[in-house]
Amino acid sequence: MKEKEKEISSIDSLFWRIAIKDDEIAFRTLFFQFFSPLCVFAHRYIDRWETCEDIVQETFFKIWKNRKNIEINTSSRNFLITSVKNTCIDFLRKQETEQNWQQKEIENNTSWYTSGDIYSTIELEQMLSAALAKLPDNIRIVFEKNRFEGMTYTEIAAEHNISVKTVEAYMTKALKHLRVELKDYLPLIILLLW
Repeated sequence: MKEKEKEISSIDSLFWRIAIKDDEIAFRTLFFQFFSPLCVFAHRYIDRWETCEDIVQETFFKIWKNRKNIEINTSSRNFLITSVKNTCIDFLRKQETEQNWQQKEIENNTSWYTSGDIYSTIELEQMLSAALAKLPDNIRIVFEKNRFEGMTYTEIAAEHNISVKTVEAYMTKALKHLRVELKDYLPLIILLLW
């Protein structure tokens, strides 16, 4: 058997063991064998390396979560590559949607400000700090590490021994809370945070 054929049958065997036998060792083997190459592939679409790592991890998470329902119509290798590509595209769409929403919020809300409505950066920071103080500590810390210290979700998850999904949930809760607390100042706060 040629080396390429061995590799392909090995990948197919790993997928079979994952889907049929819930084999965590096979899953780890697949993950460690393909994590780096798939990150390099994701980097074709996404500039930030940390985001590429998050995307590949998310792809593997989905594979494990949906292992009983996965239908592979091509080679297992192509399935992995296509899955990462689709996750990259989903990420880019979501990012574009968020940027468009933020831009529309800024355009819609800054037109009605008068000179008396303009706040200093210090006042905005104080309002933001007061709103953040109302959050539970774990959610506030995750938010601050991401937005103020520039840590990725993966880094935060590793540091606090929680899953990336938990970090995502905390960020969603924090942003929802801030939208409510600071709704009158949202465009200005967005400029301050981003």
